[in-house]
Amino acid sequence: MAVLVPSARRLLTGWGRTNATVAEVLELPNHEVPAALKEAGDRGALVRGLGRSYGDAAQNAGGLVMRLLGSAHQSVVDSAAATVTVPAGVSIDDLLRVIVPRGFFVPVTPGTRFVTIGGAIASDIHGKNHHVEGSFGNHVAALTLLLADGTQVVVGPHLQPELFWATVGGMGLTGVILDATVRLLPIETSRMSVDTQRVPDLDSLFTAMAEHDDDYRYSVAWIDPQAKGRSLGRSVLSRGDHARLDQLGPREAIDPLAYGAKQLVSMPPLIPPMGVINHATVAAFNEMWYRKAPRHREGELQTIAGYFHPLDMVGKWNRIYGSKGMLQYQFVVPFGEEETMRTVIERLSASGTASFLAVLKRFGPGSQAPLSFPAPGWTLALDVPAGSSGLGGMLHSLDRLVLDAGGRHYFAKDSVTTPDAIRRGYPRLAEWKAVRDGVDPTGVWQSDLSRRLGLTD
Repeated sequence: MAVLVPSARRLLTGWGRTNATVAEVLELPNHEVPAALKEAGDRGALVRGLGRSYGDAAQNAGGLVMRLLGSAHQSVVDSAAATVTVPAGVSIDDLLRVIVPRGFFVPVTPGTRFVTIGGAIASDIHGKNHHVEGSFGNHVAALTLLLADGTQVVVGPHLQPELFWATVGGMGLTGVILDATVRLLPIETSRMSVDTQRVPDLDSLFTAMAEHDDDYRYSVAWIDPQAKGRSLGRSVLSRGDHARLDQLGPREAIDPLAYGAKQLVSMPPLIPPMGVINHATVAAFNEMWYRKAPRHREGELQTIAGYFHPLDMVGKWNRIYGSKGMLQYQFVVPFGEEETMRTVIERLSASGTASFLAVLKRFGPGSQAPLSFPAPGWTLALDVPAGSSGLGGMLHSLDRLVLDAGGRHYFAKDSVTTPDAIRRGYPRLAEWKAVRDGVDPTGVWQSDLSRRLGLTD
């Protein structure tokens, strides 16, 4: 019988470094999770991945938090079926190092590769290809789920589908995902062929993306959130696909599937309390970023890391916001609500909120998961310093705009949204709760987010 490593009380935050709480933290392999559950008290248990949710989704104040151990080398790649069965605690970063040299890529990746497979499913992550291929859950063939009573079940789109889809996007509140079988994307090379253009204003951006996004597998626009007037919404639009062998030069063709993503630098721990993000530094960065982008360039070869995960090149980049941390605000509004998006961007610009990271994407059809965030429309995500004056009031006013337009907010990014906003934004919440209560009637699975938003009432 395995002997559990003693848990340690730890102060936990999300990537935004706000709202810290203390929990008993235990790192353990999959087979020890049932025994660990017996140690959970009234505050329940939760599995935490790599802590890249921005808010409190992976925290459980006063309860048990488990981190699953696993190695990408335990993954089983079926090249003929183009699938991989992988432990849930393995990161996309580690998985890519195994599958890219074999000619495969993950079906969906967010803006960081430091996300576990279990976390990718629990948050139903999306990426630059949602308009073509949907969110991560759409590519999961099956997963093994440990339930609150210690039993294990295998679920999938055609095997206990209600429980499967409640788990996809369910933020870890239906059980512990132990492993998953995921469909992969075959690729010829480890390079990206990228088209980039400067877009002068928001109307031009909406038009460019609506008319031509479907010509590309991947599309994303960086928006200058401080631009005003005729320049409101000026952007750098970047679209592309995996490069083919015949697109490589002689040097790249020597080893077309070479992959070795690296961290170039790490932010030091001693950052001023208010960080280095302020109106002046952000204005300078945004101007530089816009001007350095080409007016129009086609077919540039970029690395996977450079195109998908540029911020991962800077270790602990969240420290630049200082000890007060940051929030990321992400929402989606339906197509036809472009004026709502314009109003949100205008208010953000007028507020002087210092954000250097604001990205716009087009979503395609949503998934069958009741709590999955993506829905057809426009999604905007931006980082803001948590210490900004009047930030809470401004964000709640934006919440009302988004909800009145038929939109909603993303659990994995949320720090400030209210239970009422979630009820309005997720009309299938009661359906999800019924499935969740059926497999966890005593409320074993809990998190700070679930209590704050009333998900497990």
